[in-house]
Amino acid sequence: MSLFTRRRVVIGVSALAALVLVVVGGTYLYINVFSDDAPEPLALETSPPPASGGSGDLTGTWTVAGGSEAGYRVDEVLNGQDNTVVGRTSDVTGQITVAGGEATDGEITVDMTTITTDSGSRDGQFRGPIMQTDEFPTSTFTLTSPVPLDGLDGGPISVTATGDLTVRDVTHSIEVQLDVQRSGDGVQVAGSGEIQFADFEVDPPDLGFVRVEDSGTVEFLLTLSQG
Repeated sequence: MSLFTRRRVVIGVSALAALVLVVVGGTYLYINVFSDDAPEPLALETSPPPASGGSGDLTGTWTVAGGSEAGYRVDEVLNGQDNTVVGRTSDVTGQITVAGGEATDGEITVDMTTITTDSGSRDGQFRGPIMQTDEFPTSTFTLTSPVPLDGLDGGPISVTATGDLTVRDVTHSIEVQLDVQRSGDGVQVAGSGEIQFADFEVDPPDLGFVRVEDSGTVEFLLTLSQG
């Protein structure tokens, strides 16, 4: 190998190494410096208003009100760097029925077309090839077993709810961990549950520079009002 050829090889390797450093270093800066930290999981208010009327009967139909949120949380590897992505929307509707001290029926619907993260390009992928929101604009969670609400008058309670989650017209049963508390004349419910994307026939992106994990978390914070 001639001296000139060796120099070209060394320059090429050096350029490739520099490119790798730029990509990895740039990704690190994007995730850790320029990008906001992923929002904390949705949770109940720490100091809610006292329950109106004391220990009232919750029997009846409760409707999802303003201030409610829902979305997803997923881990990805972006150019070799671990990153957490959170997408949320306030376009949440639904109702929950309470009878005999239990939540007996309920259905929550989320507008998938308005879920956003901190990246417009990521949101475009989410609405397009991943979730196909033009064809499947909403996802729903339908309660399939009663949820006891014993002790709610004494403060927040933690319970497990079982229901059917429908995403892209595919339905799968999941368990959701709920924190519930009275808040003024309403009720707050914070919940989350882990899902496997394959259960809903969703292929997580694997584009070489970004790889999304095979599972994620759905999460929500509901403000419920009656009447």
